[in-house]
Amino acid sequence: MNNFQQYRHIASPGWRLGWTWAKKEVIWSMMGGQTTEQGDCSKFKAGIPHCCKKDPTVVDLLPGTPYNQQIANCCKGGVLGSWVQDPTNAVSSFQVSVGRAGTTNKTVKVPKNFTLSAPGPGYTCGPAKIVKPTQFIQADKRRVTQALMTWNVTCQYSQFLAQKTPSCCVSLSSFYNDTIVPCPTCACGCQGNSSLSGSCVNSQTPHLASVVSGSGKNNLSPLVQCTSHMCPVRIHWHVKVNYKEYWRVKVTITNFNYRMNYSEWNMVVQHPNFDNLTQLFSFNYKSLTPYGSINDTAMLWGVKFYNDFLSQAGPNGNVQSELLFRKDKATFTFDKGWAFPRRIYFNGDNCVMPPPDAYPWLPNAGSRQEVSLFALVIAYLVALVFYAHA
Repeated sequence: MNNFQQYRHIASPGWRLGWTWAKKEVIWSMMGGQTTEQGDCSKFKAGIPHCCKKDPTVVDLLPGTPYNQQIANCCKGGVLGSWVQDPTNAVSSFQVSVGRAGTTNKTVKVPKNFTLSAPGPGYTCGPAKIVKPTQFIQADKRRVTQALMTWNVTCQYSQFLAQKTPSCCVSLSSFYNDTIVPCPTCACGCQGNSSLSGSCVNSQTPHLASVVSGSGKNNLSPLVQCTSHMCPVRIHWHVKVNYKEYWRVKVTITNFNYRMNYSEWNMVVQHPNFDNLTQLFSFNYKSLTPYGSINDTAMLWGVKFYNDFLSQAGPNGNVQSELLFRKDKATFTFDKGWAFPRRIYFNGDNCVMPPPDAYPWLPNAGSRQEVSLFALVIAYLVALVFYAHA
């Protein structure tokens, strides 16, 4: 299994791969993985197969599995890294010994109805396509063997299939405006909406500890802090300092989910000034160039064993960093919300942005000046006095 997605990884509890056998196949044994159920193997009196189900589901083995049950790229607990963030762990393998399938490439039939959950829904798999048989080079590199048959299955991810509501939102602020633009109201659902996948809890409740550490199946469901946006994750972009040739941004990621830790998280930000990113503190950075020479999209993630683990809601449920940009005199401006990102993804999911007309604007932006009724009355009285004296 190869995860070719650049900025979406498969986190714990890991992937689950399923299919339907074309005939009456059984799995005699497995290496590097196992099926979740054995099924009805009562027809076999001796030499019981590993799995007799028509539609088996395979999961990865856990780290620490005995060496005689391992193969290369196995035993990661189903966790797959993204292609950009961790390419060495973006591959997972297991080996299956199949019986009652046939002995030639004419009698072996391709399985059907492949499914992939990682760990929840969202992936749709196409049909298996027979490709050129895989070749294996022997250890002495002087002989090549060939597989009986090889097929490929491609699975695509859709955020809309994965969940009914978004999973993250963005808030904005700046040094030149006192306005803090919050996440849009009900960005990820509303507190009174029964269609929400989980419930919410007030952070000030005296019984918070007992609610969070509940047992049973409810412990697996999301439990987010009650907010106006109801999002499990909020990303705050703050324009912090303006220097003569540089400007600085502070980014804070906050986890509002009391039952979810985000390990090896990543964030993708689209902003036109990433071509002039000078320095980054406590985050890793890699440029993504989906438009050829245009460099306006960056992938950010935590430093290994330092802040790549985003803890669940609470005092430690946030990570933050600062970005230093060099000003591009041709395009740089603080006017009309230019300093804020165009789009942000968290763990591959698109985050809800505030509406553009709500962005903090410069104080002297004429289109955003608001004059109170009191100020109008004072100005009118001053004008009358001036006119009387004249």
